[in-house]
Amino acid sequence: MLMNAAAQVTVDVKLDSVQFWVGQQDGLDLTVSLPAKDKLEMPPIKAGSELMPDVEVVEVMEPDTQMLDEGKRMQVHQRYIITAWDSSFYYLPPLPVKVNGKLYESKQLALKVYTIDVDTLHADQFFPPREIMDNPFSWDDWKGVMWSLLAIVLLGGMIAWLWWRIKTGRPIFRMIRRKVKLPAHQVAMSSILKIKEERKWAEEDSKEYYTQLTDTLRTYIQDRYGFSAMEMTSSEIIERLMEEGDQKKLDELREIFRTADLVKFAKWTTLLGENDANLVAAIAYVEETKLEVDENAKPEPEVIKETDKERLNQVIASRVAIAIAAVVCAGLLAFIAYTMWDLLS
Repeated sequence: MLMNAAAQVTVDVKLDSVQFWVGQQDGLDLTVSLPAKDKLEMPPIKAGSELMPDVEVVEVMEPDTQMLDEGKRMQVHQRYIITAWDSSFYYLPPLPVKVNGKLYESKQLALKVYTIDVDTLHADQFFPPREIMDNPFSWDDWKGVMWSLLAIVLLGGMIAWLWWRIKTGRPIFRMIRRKVKLPAHQVAMSSILKIKEERKWAEEDSKEYYTQLTDTLRTYIQDRYGFSAMEMTSSEIIERLMEEGDQKKLDELREIFRTADLVKFAKWTTLLGENDANLVAAIAYVEETKLEVDENAKPEPEVIKETDKERLNQVIASRVAIAIAAVVCAGLLAFIAYTMWDLLS
């Protein structure tokens, strides 16, 4: 580095490496620091010229200027790429710069260039260039593409399924809940106790009282024995129960149905306490013929029919899901295309 104290100009030069093989390239950096108001002329070196015999300038980079000391000084950096075509020890000449027409030079640099050993004993043997070798398959290089393809297949299947459900008007999601179905005798006893609590029917409207009582018994018999008791007459129910081989309390049941038929169709007036007796007989019949059930049994599933509003919400949600899935698929396809282009290029 050379410095002129009066002009405050410094010229510095350095090599990336002070030694390399013949034909290799090296970087040469020239840095000049000077007052910002001064005029600088860099060395007239062009690409293709020689710094000295056998040392060629391959490329001249664009100079880089930085301002220092709040704009009072500036530093100019110039980079050259050089090479040498013969093995030797070189003293690179100083690089000249001019500041306001005055010449300044950098220091000299030493450069060692090594030659490549040549088999002089077999100089006539030449080996042809090797064929291009394919890189071995690596799962790490392709796993991103594979997973992306799998995701596209799954998303495509989801899009097709949702679109088919929408086009055919079928529910997207079937709502199922577990409903606890009470045993027939519990349902019947609950209804009978409700009738018992409303005793005014027996006093004010015997027809309504017996209608509800017999309907409760018909429903119980239908659920208990599995035949359509609600559509049968009283005598048909009794005959069918006799066919089932169940003789328990049939006399009391027959009396309840007979009284109910008289009240409903013949405008019969019941005697005092007769309504209570028939109610007790109905409770006794249910208790005598009930089936015990497993309390730990799982409830039967019940399919809930969706409303129009729920259907509309499902369609909207499905279309949003289709749009999002389509965007994701497009992004994955772009990623696959870019990855494959990078791997195959």
